[in-house]
Amino acid sequence: MKRYGVIMAGGGGTRFWPLSRKSLPKQFLNLTGKDIMVNETIDRLTEVILKEDFFIVTNQAHADLTFLMAAGRLQKDHILAEPAARNTAACIGYAAMEIVRKFGDGVMCIFPSDHYIRNTDAFARTIEKAAELAEETGKLITIGIKPTYPATGYGYIRKKKHSGMEVQEFVEKPDLETAKQYLSSGSYLWNSGMFVWKASVILDHFRELLPDIYACLEKIGAAMKTPKEQQVIAKIYPTIPKISIDYGIMERAHDVLVLDGDFGWDDVGSWETLDALYKPDANGNVIRGEHIGVDTKNCISYSDGKLIATVGVSDLVIVETKDAVLVCDKKRAQDVRKIVETLEEQGKTEYL
Repeated sequence: MKRYGVIMAGGGGTRFWPLSRKSLPKQFLNLTGKDIMVNETIDRLTEVILKEDFFIVTNQAHADLTFLMAAGRLQKDHILAEPAARNTAACIGYAAMEIVRKFGDGVMCIFPSDHYIRNTDAFARTIEKAAELAEETGKLITIGIKPTYPATGYGYIRKKKHSGMEVQEFVEKPDLETAKQYLSSGSYLWNSGMFVWKASVILDHFRELLPDIYACLEKIGAAMKTPKEQQVIAKIYPTIPKISIDYGIMERAHDVLVLDGDFGWDDVGSWETLDALYKPDANGNVIRGEHIGVDTKNCISYSDGKLIATVGVSDLVIVETKDAVLVCDKKRAQDVRKIVETLEEQGKTEYL
């Protein structure tokens, strides 16, 4: 069965402000020093999925930029432009309908655009196994990450005892004590947000579990390959109910399997995760750009041109760009998005 790669790249990357902006969000940033994040996502999977069978779902405003930045990695008609952000259920359902109506059924391998993978060979083997399993069983496959510490920033997947791959439940981000219990039990994996299944199978789940969304997808699908396709998408897509694929389907489905992923995974979601991309110095600092530190420990310093100098500080994120400076407690890095919300409220669009 044919395999399709679907990359979700519609986010605004607000937690990476001020480097990530509306005109150039996180998925188009080169944070590793190798390539932009969305291209790295494609390149690490080319042994499992042909480049011509990749799709990127992105914001309509970024569709042309996506094609340009992908640098020949995919066809222009494989960039699916969302006229409005409606969360991951709509994104995945749209891609599934596109595949079934235009290319025939196949195994969809779905990835966020902002993951970092250290061992790409082990990652490719895991996706290969997941694709084979999805084709053979007709079930929903997700990739769980073996936890290496009691993380409170990730959701978890609990496996059924003695079942190997069967999922018992999805659980939300825990507090620290609960995360420690999850880690010691050996029954929980981090929820990576990566999924593998047949396009027809996930559409069947939409029909059963999210009928309102499925009705919208059906209308869009009926218009595909007709002159009214884009007109119908522009009209219908913004009316799709907002819900994540986790809440809408994964937590309610009874045919979910999880594969253990052990390939050096990190969700590069906010500034404090640069610890995963770069080796800290002897004082625990991650430095990008010019920096001089005196009695400085466990900081992240990112300079876009100017020298950053610090004295007697610890556990800070400091980011300098041409028009903005961010100083943030590392523990509050997730709240950087609140800066973006405040800028929007105050109409300071030049910083967005």
